[in-house]
Order: sequence, then C-alpha cells, then structure tokens
Amino acid sequence: MNVQIRRLFFLLTLLFVALVGMSTYWLWKAPDLEARRGNPQLVVKQVTIERGLILAADGKTRFAENRTKKVEGDTWYLRRYPTGELAAQTVGYSTIERSRTGLEAGLNDYLTASNSDLQSLLDRAVDTLKGEKRKGNDVVTTLRLRAQQTAMRDLGGKCGAVVALDPRNGRLLVSASTPSYDPNLVEGHFRQILQQTGPCTPASPLVNRATNDLFIPGSTFKVVTATAALDSGRFRPSSRFDDPGYCIEYGKRVSNYADQGGAEVFGNVDFGTALAHSINSVFCNIGKTLGPDLILEYAQRFGFYDDPPLETPSDERLPSGLYRNGRLFLPKEPSEVDPGRLAFGQERLLATPLQMAMVAAAVANGGKLMEPHAVDRIVEPQGKIVTRGGAEVYREVMKPQTAAELTTMMRAVVEEGTATNAAIPGIPVAGKTGTAETGRVGANDTWFIAFAPADAPRVAVAVALHNQAGTGASTAAPIAKSVMETLLRGTA
Repeated sequence: MNVQIRRLFFLLTLLFVALVGMSTYWLWKAPDLEARRGNPQLVVKQVTIERGLILAADGKTRFAENRTKKVEGDTWYLRRYPTGELAAQTVGYSTIERSRTGLEAGLNDYLTASNSDLQSLLDRAVDTLKGEKRKGNDVVTTLRLRAQQTAMRDLGGKCGAVVALDPRNGRLLVSASTPSYDPNLVEGHFRQILQQTGPCTPASPLVNRATNDLFIPGSTFKVVTATAALDSGRFRPSSRFDDPGYCIEYGKRVSNYADQGGAEVFGNVDFGTALAHSINSVFCNIGKTLGPDLILEYAQRFGFYDDPPLETPSDERLPSGLYRNGRLFLPKEPSEVDPGRLAFGQERLLATPLQMAMVAAAVANGGKLMEPHAVDRIVEPQGKIVTRGGAEVYREVMKPQTAAELTTMMRAVVEEGTATNAAIPGIPVAGKTGTAETGRVGANDTWFIAFAPADAPRVAVAVALHNQAGTGASTAAPIAKSVMETLLRGTA
C-alpha cells in the first residue's frame, strides 16, 4: 500500500510541476504572442489587467493611475493622469485608441506583470493556478516633483526642454518639454491635442523635446571641443591666443558673436578666458588645429551618434551629431566638415537636451558619464522590489585632470563670463551658454548647460529653447538656475 501511495504522490507531483512549467512557458511567451498583429484579444486583455501605477520619486505622487469601467460584466482598467501636462511626454499614455508612448510603452511588460524574469514567471504561474487576476507592478520614477514643476513653469509654453541629471548615478531628475499636452485627452479628444498652437510651427506637443527634438548646440558644444583640446594634450588652460574678432576659414571671416551691432574683440587671451567669454575665433582656430576627426571622436565619447539610453521607446530618442539631408552622418573624409564652425557648435551639428545634459554630467563626475535612467525601482503588488535602477558607467569620457580643468574654466563662465546671471548665492556653479543662429532673425536656438555645486556636483542640467530673439544667457540660464536651486535647496 505504501508503495502505491508513494507512486501516486510522485505522479501528482510530476503533474503539478508539468502544469506549473506549461503555465510558466505560456506566460513567458505571452508578450510575444500578444505583440503579433491581428490578435483580436490583445486590447481587451490589456485593459482587464489592473495596470501598475507610475509614481514620482517621492513614491506618492501619481503620474499615472487607473479608473475602472464595467463592460459586459468585466472590469476594465483605463488610465488616468492626475498631473496632466507635468511630465506627459516622458510618462506617455496607454489607451485603447492610440496604443502607448513614453514609459507606459517602454515599461509595458512590467506595468502589466508580463515581465519574464524567473521569479515573476513563477509567481504568475501560481496565481493563475489559484485563479487570481493579474495585477501590474508599480513604477517609481526618478523624477523630482517640485523641480519638474519649476521647469514647466519657467519654460512657460516656449518651444523647448529642460533635462536635469544626477551626475553621480545618472538619475533623470527633470525631463520637461513644452508645449505639452494633457494625456487625459488622448482617449476620445485627440483632435484637441493636434489643434494646439505655440511659439513654434507646428507646436508638436506630443514630441518629447528633451529626447526627441534636435537643436543647434552652438557654444555649449565648446565644452566638447575643449575636452578634446585638453584631454589630447594639444592645449592647456593657460594656452594663449590672439583674438582679432574673427578667424579665417576657407578664405572667409568667421566672426565672434555680435549682440551689440559688432563682433567683440578680446585681443591676447588664455584658453580659460576664451571659454568664459565664448570667443568664436579662438575655438575656430582650435578646431582647425585639432581637425574634425578628433573633435567628433570626443563627441562620440560623450554619447553623440548613439541613441541615448533611457527606458522610453527607442523611436522617442534621437541621436545627436552631424546631420546631412535630414540624416545622421559621420564624415569619412576631413574635407567633408568645416572644422572651425564645428568647434563652436554650428556647421550641421544637432543635439538633444538630454545629450547636452550628459556632456555637463560627464565633466561634473570627473570624466565618467553615468548611464541616464528614469526608473528608481519597480515594485510588485505585494511590495517586493522586482528591479532597481543602478549607477552604471556609460562611458569613460576623459581623464579626471581634464574634468577638473574644465570645471575651473566653466566656473569662470558663471563667475565672470557670459552667464553671471546663473550664479546661485552660496553655491558654486559651472556652466556654458550657447546661442546658435538658425539663419532666421529672432529664431535662435538658445542654451545653457551647467552643474552644481561645482566642487561637489549633485545636479547637471541642460536647457534648450527654439525661436529666441535673445541669447542663451538671457533666456536659458535663468531657467537652469531656478531648476538647480529647487533641486539643491531641498525643496524638490
């Protein structure tokens, strides 16, 4: 009898293991099967899952939550976005009519508990056998609520973006893009979003200008050029230059920036002064000495020419670099690029605000660029952490000595150069302004990149604006200052 009982026990155990294994397999395959076009059950299945919340860094403020609706006896979970426009492009939306964007798309598997790590698969298999409904995981982002509010307020509907990173670990602290939109309108009122207007045409409120819009970087790119010049050993901060107000490039004058009717002339200056006062002629000549290959090599170290890493979908993140006929191109011959204009961020150079925040962050972190990420942690319904965002080194950009030299030079920009209005009392700030001419009067791309405190950096920021009549110092720097103050004064 004991032998028969043992055999029956082993048989039942084997059948149970097989059942769990098959359930686990089909749960693992489910995302692939659901992704196939023509699956009529996909939409209904998605809305019958209680989707996880998307939260701010405080773990309390809800960027995305659920509202329930009864449909033929079933409970449907439809999305609601309590903070409206605040972080719309980064958080994205999940709807029946328009599918998904932003973190809602990039983290869909986690939000619907379809992620395929072994423990989650086993948990879901057991829940299925117990007849329990699936509930998604909550996502706690790295976005700091008050700093995000500050950025959106100060952007004030302009066509632009603000990105702030923690240079020590790559956390995305702020990702603001305007004009913005209310994701609650996507389901049923999408036309209202498309009809929005703004100071740029089209207003494109659905575009995440922080990661998916390209601006001419102008003089902020001088930080990249300076990195190449110093790190390669070709120049030192004390290297001296004669500035007549212009340089000669291909037989033509390339003048310093002129905002008072004529180009400024600085005479004999050192490298630090050239960066502090953003002297085009000096950087033009440095560019001709270094050549485009070396400058672009260092640009690539900062992440140019690659999609910047983030948890949003890849088609919502554009690479920065030289563009020709609307396409990214890396020149094969030096003659394909004007090295003088490349060196001060013109030519056909385009960059996203996220990329330029990464430039500031790499300098701030002693030459190590940490991988940007928007997720602090993902938490199961029972409270167990599924995964946590970590501090991963993305690139080794420059030597620590180079970063230290650049920090001193960028501090001079704020303390005595073009960005004195970005100074924060009691907190040393290192930064760089940028004013890029687009060929249209009153339509400059204006910038400010910075990090602070300069002696122990905790935030690196980039602000970029389209269609500005002023300079980066007058338009972008005050926004960066406000965001940094919010983050550093403990009010974020």
